[in-house]
Amino acid sequence: MPVRRNNSQKSFLPRRLKQPLTRLASYAALACVALLLWHAGRDTPATLANAVAPQIHPNSTPRLAAAIPLAAGAAANVGGAPPLVERAGVGATIEVIVGRNDTLDAIFRRMALDTADLAAIRRLPGIRQSLDFLRPGDAIKVRHTDGEIKELTRRVSETQTLNVVREDAGFAVKMIDNPVQTRIRTATATIDSSLFQAAEAANISDFVALKLANVFAWDIDFVLDIREGDRFTAVYEQIYQDGNYLHDGEVLAAEFVNNGKVYRAVRFVTDSGGVGYYTPDGLPMRKAFLRAPVEFTRVSSVFNPHRLHPILNLIRGHMGTDYAAPTGTPVHAASDGRVSFAGRRGGYGNAVVLAHTSSVSTLYGHMSRFARNVRTGSHVQQGDIIGYVGMTGLATGPHLHYEYLVNGVHKNPQTVQLPGAEPLRAEALQKFRGAVAPLLADLSPRQVASSASAGPLVTPAQSMGSAAAGPVAAESGAGSLFSISSVLHDSRLGPGDDRSQSTIN
Repeated sequence: MPVRRNNSQKSFLPRRLKQPLTRLASYAALACVALLLWHAGRDTPATLANAVAPQIHPNSTPRLAAAIPLAAGAAANVGGAPPLVERAGVGATIEVIVGRNDTLDAIFRRMALDTADLAAIRRLPGIRQSLDFLRPGDAIKVRHTDGEIKELTRRVSETQTLNVVREDAGFAVKMIDNPVQTRIRTATATIDSSLFQAAEAANISDFVALKLANVFAWDIDFVLDIREGDRFTAVYEQIYQDGNYLHDGEVLAAEFVNNGKVYRAVRFVTDSGGVGYYTPDGLPMRKAFLRAPVEFTRVSSVFNPHRLHPILNLIRGHMGTDYAAPTGTPVHAASDGRVSFAGRRGGYGNAVVLAHTSSVSTLYGHMSRFARNVRTGSHVQQGDIIGYVGMTGLATGPHLHYEYLVNGVHKNPQTVQLPGAEPLRAEALQKFRGAVAPLLADLSPRQVASSASAGPLVTPAQSMGSAAAGPVAAESGAGSLFSISSVLHDSRLGPGDDRSQSTIN
């Protein structure tokens, strides 16, 4: 007969403690909740429950990104100090910094300002666009009493400020002019590795360096042609306001010495308002064709009529230039023309052929896709996007294959003599020579000897006269079709370097 063990003594103790321990845990939880509620009620500021919106002390005008945390009001009262954030006082002034997707309605509601006043201001003639067009980072200053608008001020442009003031008859609006001053600076630099590094060393902004690259883009390849020891000089505007530097303006004149060859350009505005850069003889810097129709990282294959094809393993001439670039990089029309073909063409993959004047045509191959509205028979202008870099057809990597043909005969796109744009007419040429003479003087060797010189302070009106090659307000015409990001790269890599021969058509 099996013996049964009595385990009642082992299990008896836990059963005795189970019920009191459960009750004790419940009481402890209730006590913790009560303690938390007591602390929360004790630590909450008395003004928090009644605060409607943050308002600024009448004598302080700190910037508000959106709304000042309400708890700051309690912190300011420690030690008897006057509160920084309080309910609306007499003549309270706030300055709001516009955030992303902000609107005036949202700002007024957030700051507990009277939206009826906003509606009344919007009804003022000619003000709505200047008032409602907000950009992130814009500052709006409001003076109010208990949410009632007394004055609203915001800067609508670099030279104008909108000011709205409450008067007895209602709101009155005026535009306050903020005049700027233009100073002419002449700076020169010598290239050790790249254009941008040389510009930085001479305290020349990237903005000016890009303009220089665009001005000389028709004559100088800023990836392949730049050599150590090349130098450049720029005469350009610097915009100041109340003695403070704002930004750089137009490049008025420039000189670039590339591999011993001197290139000079001056900015000129014609009587019709056209803006362009010209040689000292009045010939346009802008050519009828772009030297390279894409912002490329390197030339991956050059023009070679006797090349061994890497895929077909046959002697098959490479009748164009391959520009390596990431897939999706925009491809630009080299000149004005008509689309004579757009579609799939054998080993070229997706290709576009443009017919230009003077029996010239250009071909763009291996594109990933075509630009919208590019179809056979459509017309394009120089710099228009016609497609995007890809590797369709016979290609070993993403790049643009570019061909330049004259009367059906292939020419080397990198060395072919490009036709120039229309030169200045006789009457404009005489005015041009008188206008650009002071600018050319600034490029003289005695000026180049110094690394940089800041010119005298020039008012906008004087700038338009003495720097007649281009007033501040005019937009740059030539050389501004698209930015040249490739000049950011090291320019010491020559066309004969084996490292530039990797992606092949």
